[in-house]
Amino acid sequence: MSERLQPGTTAPAFTLPDADGKEVSLADHAGRKVIVYFYPAALTPGCTKQACDFTDNLAFLSGHGYDVIGISPDKPEKLAKFRDQEDLKVTLLADPAKETLEAYGAFGEKKLYGKTVIGVIRSTVIIDEQGKVERALYNVKATGHVAKIIKDLGL
Repeated sequence: MSERLQPGTTAPAFTLPDADGKEVSLADHAGRKVIVYFYPAALTPGCTKQACDFTDNLAFLSGHGYDVIGISPDKPEKLAKFRDQEDLKVTLLADPAKETLEAYGAFGEKKLYGKTVIGVIRSTVIIDEQGKVERALYNVKATGHVAKIIKDLGL
């Protein structure tokens, strides 16, 4: 069972393939704030809504110094299909081994339709320019989440 991250701790480093199979590391974003969001599966209704929401707000977030990265256990090929089908602009990374998901506390027990299951916990971690966790939000809703982040960050 993975531990949830706490504000002030160093964000776990990661290097994962994007939708085109190109390696992307958290270190590539050093000196910028990063919103890393974890979602269960590409091409599903809730995850599509969330990804489109981040894409719709990407220019605004980038303008305020935030990069956005979405991570799921999907393979790069599925992420490419997701990106192309929905015209997504956010960076999507594949974590089929679930190592990064676990390191960020975004994989484990959760409630799904009243049952306890093991899976991806929809989560968002906001990392500052020094690579420290600024906020760690778990069990977030797919709909309205981006607007809430923008409001909570005072943007």
